[in-house]
Amino acid sequence: MAITLGPNQYGKAEVRLVTVRRDGPVHHLKDLTVSTSLRGELAATHLTGDNAGVLATDTQKNTVYAFAKEAPVGEIEDFGLRLARHFTGTQENITGARIKIDEHGWDRIAVGGAPHDHAFSRSGDERRTTAVTVQGDRAWVVSGIDGLTLLKSTGSEFHGFPRDQYTTLAETSDRILATAVTAKWRYQGEDLDWAASHTEIRRVMLETFATKHSLSLQQTLYAMGEAVLEKRPEVAEVRLSLPNKHHFLVDLSPFGLKNDNEVFYAADRPYGLIEGTILRDDAEDPGPAWDIH
Repeated sequence: MAITLGPNQYGKAEVRLVTVRRDGPVHHLKDLTVSTSLRGELAATHLTGDNAGVLATDTQKNTVYAFAKEAPVGEIEDFGLRLARHFTGTQENITGARIKIDEHGWDRIAVGGAPHDHAFSRSGDERRTTAVTVQGDRAWVVSGIDGLTLLKSTGSEFHGFPRDQYTTLAETSDRILATAVTAKWRYQGEDLDWAASHTEIRRVMLETFATKHSLSLQQTLYAMGEAVLEKRPEVAEVRLSLPNKHHFLVDLSPFGLKNDNEVFYAADRPYGLIEGTILRDDAEDPGPAWDIH
């Protein structure tokens, strides 16, 4: 039996990072989870224990903290690019870097109707995300949203699907449509206003979800991705993952009550997971942008 080491070896670290900018009385908070993944010729450490080419995960962790101190974190895409280029540019043995960052949102607490200078509340499960990949002199940026929960109480139907002996789902022309959005979009280029682009992409997706009369969650998914590509030329591709958060009518007839689409049971299991990719016809080659490592 032949035993060989696969072609790609990685060194990874994950860091929780909170920074507070104290430029004046109004403080600015950044709360991030940063994952570094470095690719290189690391066969020796696996096969013989020779660590001469290994950048320790402790070093990766400390680099993240030091970079956060030496310059403001800024937009997570820029922070990821700075880190990735540092690792590939200073370590001869590192041929590629992938930096993944989740930004956890905080809102200022309102006091007397005005936002407080240095007190915050956590703004739910939604996270802004990015994955930056650098190989040689090329960089790829995939940003997105995770954990964005949406619901519309009408304007959604689902009917006309096949029925067999195992089908129990009733057809409906008026239902609650609810989901938790995971969206990732691949950018073309780097000279971008990341914050403005993220804000507009999020706005376009939310407006499309709200206004599209939906005959299926699949149709809504496509409409959301299509709208982003139509309005944001810097985006080459959108990938969406939308679990169907089912809301079932409660049968109130045993109590002599009629339920006119007003009382529902929100089920967390089971659910259908709808996923899809919407790609611009003239999109740049994705390279390693979507590689998982």
